[in-house]
Amino acid sequence: MDGLTREQLVSRVSELVPVLREKSAWMEENRRLHPEAIDLLAEAGLFKLRRPRRYGGYEVDTRTLVDIGAQLARADGSLSWTIGVYWTPTYITGMFPDEAQDEVFATEDVRVSGSSTPSVMAAPVDGGVILNGPSKFATGALHAHWQEVAAILLRPDAEPEPIMALVPMTDLELVDDWHTSGLKATGSITTLAKDVFVPQHRVIPMHAAMIPQTLSKANAESIMYRTPTSLVAAASGAGTPVGLAEAAFEVFLERLPDRKITYTNYEKQSEAPITHTQVGTARLKIDAAWFHAERCAKVVDEKCASGEPWKLEERTQVRVDWGQAAKLSKEAVDILFSASGGSAIFQNTPLPRIVNDINAVNLHALINPDTNIETYGRVLCGLEPNTVYI
Repeated sequence: MDGLTREQLVSRVSELVPVLREKSAWMEENRRLHPEAIDLLAEAGLFKLRRPRRYGGYEVDTRTLVDIGAQLARADGSLSWTIGVYWTPTYITGMFPDEAQDEVFATEDVRVSGSSTPSVMAAPVDGGVILNGPSKFATGALHAHWQEVAAILLRPDAEPEPIMALVPMTDLELVDDWHTSGLKATGSITTLAKDVFVPQHRVIPMHAAMIPQTLSKANAESIMYRTPTSLVAAASGAGTPVGLAEAAFEVFLERLPDRKITYTNYEKQSEAPITHTQVGTARLKIDAAWFHAERCAKVVDEKCASGEPWKLEERTQVRVDWGQAAKLSKEAVDILFSASGGSAIFQNTPLPRIVNDINAVNLHALINPDTNIETYGRVLCGLEPNTVYI
């Protein structure tokens, strides 16, 4: 960790929270991250957390990612979500052949966007592939240097094969179609490939990235590459919903001393028993969300350290913990928002943005609490999971 402890890294980010919060309104309005926020996070080393150590990266554990993600979400949900997304494609880049890594990591504080849903078509040509088609939900594309494009390789003599290709953002068209109610500043636009040539060393089978089965000789012994990628994504993103809930809790308590309960005799909301129940219940839900986020990271980090094979139940537990962290955080935010009165809907408070962001997080297909509970229950009942993303 370049001599830095988890506590030091988290403290660095925590100190930036007030400054980053000041950028939230601009980011919401402009539907992208503020350039100064990106510079601050680069200075704090956040784009090096999952960068291979041989390129000056820290290779931190996923518990560190959870804690930092939560701190970022205290400032802004879109900021936390986008940085969390960058961590996973950066991690995957370390599974590509070393020649490809040399190109990507030649950029200091490189930012890599990506998606694991193959929607682009790839055709084989001499020396590589030609890409055509759209990649939707390309979080962070507006500020990325590279994108990991998920595609389907079509060959006349073989079955269609999912692949991942590293493409400079300058080779892709950006389609400004991210007009949403939540996570507005993530800029999760569509990118479009039109006859984009990708050399073979920047193309790998998707299963090599998902298992993982690193094609990098230099990173083959790194303990960071002992975890299925979907579970790395879970541990990387679990801090965002919890941090949003913490932000809602902070805002509620800040507003509480000046609030009464309109049309009642309570001149101070803080003296009403219903408020005590609401605050206590919300706090317990946030604490429970922290449990699931931290257990999610704990399992990933312990398996990385031990090198032991993953059990199916452990894999589905990581996914369900991600979903539960999001679900419980949303429930806490809903309680606090409902208890904040009509003035909470004004945009001069961060509460509407927090509500919209936590709702958006819970809708993500990999996080969806109901889907993850079903998958977990299937495995506990002795059935195969109904997804390959574990």
